[in-house]
Amino acid sequence: MSTTDLPRRVPRQGAGTPRADGTAPAEGTHRREGDRWFGLLLVVTGAAGLLASWVITLDKLKLLKDPHYTPGCSLNPVVACGNIMKSAQASAFGFPNPLLGLVAYAVVIGVGVSVLAGARCPRWYWLTFNAGALFGVAFCTWLQFQSLYRINSLCLWCCLAWAATTLLFWYVTAHNVRRGFLPAPRAARAFLHEFTWALPTLHLGAVGMLVLTRWWDFWTS
Repeated sequence: MSTTDLPRRVPRQGAGTPRADGTAPAEGTHRREGDRWFGLLLVVTGAAGLLASWVITLDKLKLLKDPHYTPGCSLNPVVACGNIMKSAQASAFGFPNPLLGLVAYAVVIGVGVSVLAGARCPRWYWLTFNAGALFGVAFCTWLQFQSLYRINSLCLWCCLAWAATTLLFWYVTAHNVRRGFLPAPRAARAFLHEFTWALPTLHLGAVGMLVLTRWWDFWTS
């Protein structure tokens, strides 16, 4: 029997042995798990924003038919969705704002589903998505200022959209920093890997404090 007839021994792949794609098994497993959670977060935030946009759109249509219609989320002098919907800021681009949300949040859901399906997208794709999320959170910040200090009313459905957009922006940004799509120091990448939740928590906490202090007398009366 020649040596060529002997069965070749295939070396076992240890825990630290790299795969063909250059990642260790533990790293690859961790990344897939992280992708699943990230994709789920995109779907959930997109669905929350889409729900808010849909409800506001329906109420806006009812207001157009009947100017005296009172939306169901108009609960008191402060939480008064009707005041928001009737304001000029509610059509910042010449059409009702929630129509923009119907399109944008549907795209977010689509991206989340693609991540859950295992899609691998290039750098330009994620940077474009990040730019859209930045526009969304900037627009929400402008709407928050208008709501608190110009219109002097709150809309609960708007608040849901604000929260969803804030979570979306920070988690997409953290994803891009961790993957190297956005340049950042190693310390920033490590922080976002372990404490991604801290930034949206601080952001939403600051908005909550502004809402609390803006109508402090009303909340405490």
